This record gives sequence, C-alpha cells and structure tokens, in this order.
Amino acid sequence: MNEKEKMLGGLLYDANYEKSLQEERIKCKTLCQKYNNISPFETEKRKNLLKQILGKTKENFWIEPAFWCDYGYNIEIGENFYANHNLTILDPAKVTFGDNVFIGPNCSFYTPQHPIDVDTRNKGLEYAFPVKVGNNVWIGGNVTVLPGVSIGDGSVIGAGSVVTKDIPENVIAAGNPCRVIRKITELDKKRFENK
Repeated sequence: MNEKEKMLGGLLYDANYEKSLQEERIKCKTLCQKYNNISPFETEKRKNLLKQILGKTKENFWIEPAFWCDYGYNIEIGENFYANHNLTILDPAKVTFGDNVFIGPNCSFYTPQHPIDVDTRNKGLEYAFPVKVGNNVWIGGNVTVLPGVSIGDGSVIGAGSVVTKDIPENVIAAGNPCRVIRKITELDKKRFENK
C-alpha cells in the first residue's frame, strides 16, 4: 500500500516526507492562490478554477476568497453551496457537503489528526477521518469542524463553535465543545412568515 492509499484508507501515513503527496499539496495550493487572486467580477473564471480544484461540484456554488485546501480532490460540494471569506478545508480524507449549505466567514474543516505519541508524530505520520455535512445546513462564522464529524440535515451550528462530535439533524447546536441546544420546530418557520 502506498502512502496515498493509506491516507485515503484512514491509516497512519507519511504526510510530511512523502514526495508525491507534497507535490499534490503544492499543486493544489498553487491553484488556490490563483483562485484567491481572481477578480470578484470574473465569476465564470472563478467557477471554472474551483471545478479544477474540487473533486465534485454541482452547477450553483460560490466560495468567497480566501479559500485554501490541501488536495481538493477529496472535497465534494452540493447544489447552492455558499461559503463566505476564509474557508479552510484540510482534506486528506473526504469532506462532503450536501445541497443548500451556507458557511459563514473564517470556518475550518479538518480531517487530519496527529498521533498523541510524540515519537510517532515526529516521524511526520498522521491519519485522517472524513467529515460530512448534510443538506440544508447553516454554519455560522468562526466554526471549526474536527475529523470524523457528521452534521445532520437541516441543522444550524452557532458562530464560534468547535464541533467535536456528530450533530443530529434538525437541531441548533453551539459552543466549545459544540452541543445540541434544541430541536428546530415549526415555530422557527412561523417567526418570519408575516415579514
């Protein structure tokens, strides 16, 4: 098994010294830098470059610069995806976003983890676990989502949260660590009906 296969399989792999992975990260970061320097008025150029960076997109999506990721090919975004400024996705493992996902500014999604044991960590070894965000999710600004986490359909993550465990569907969750505050109800829908 090569280091990339280990990485994609959730096993310990050489993240620091494996030349082919270093080259893939440099290629991706070069494309991200290019993307971040495109004029906001050149919408088609921006979309086309994102399609080169990301593993899978639908037709309607928008990511405000600055945007950074490690590999890009492990990221899938659904229809009507929007991310505000300063999105960071560390994607040695798959990161999947459903349809109608809205992400506030300064958010980060991390799949890699470093070993607790110092000797193993100092060898440049790490492992990665996927992150999944369901459909119709709103993530407030300055949220960090950690490796292996899933966020259920229809949920809202409050600003400043650190999501360390799975969040079920149709809830409001917030905090550090992020916890479910309450279910989303019909009253939430009716609150703005007459406005």
